[in-house]
Amino acid sequence: MPRDLAHLSDEAVLALLGRSEEAALAELYDRYGGAAYRLARRVVRDPNLAEDAVQDAFLAIWRGAARFVPDRRHAAAWIMTVVHRRAVDIVRREEHRRAKALDPADDSRPDRSAAEAVWLRLERERVQLALARLPDAQREVLELAYYGGFTQSELAERLGRPLGTIKSQMYTALHNLKDLIEGAGEEETWKKS
Repeated sequence: MPRDLAHLSDEAVLALLGRSEEAALAELYDRYGGAAYRLARRVVRDPNLAEDAVQDAFLAIWRGAARFVPDRRHAAAWIMTVVHRRAVDIVRREEHRRAKALDPADDSRPDRSAAEAVWLRLERERVQLALARLPDAQREVLELAYYGGFTQSELAERLGRPLGTIKSQMYTALHNLKDLIEGAGEEETWKKS
């Protein structure tokens, strides 16, 4: 049985949403769906991707409503911030996909020489071995980011860690991975001489 929530403040509707009231999500969408779409459209510049951003944002709002603290910010600002972040995440994901599609190092090229293919395979193996030597938390964020295509914001939400922690783990992981890969190259050189 639908409830009429139009008389409630945004913060009160978010509180209901935090208790998994579906009518509260519908009410927030009625209030902010249009503005959210316009914002997402300005960021992503594509109607279909804007719809995806809004859908992702309202799903994140549904999941995060219980953590919303009304004393710290206004509900409208929080909602639009979530929408903006999702739109930016989609832009980054699409740029990553486009760049990957245009990558000349892609092994699916039929004109790749056998030597190039072997070299790429050996480089992949070096990276995989170095990844395996990283601590679990560092390896997890790198694999999800680079192989899974997740943004740092998506990783924070997916892994239940603060965004700052994800950024720190990625920075440390990349630094450690570089050291491991360079160290492996030095060890190979040393062993050969």
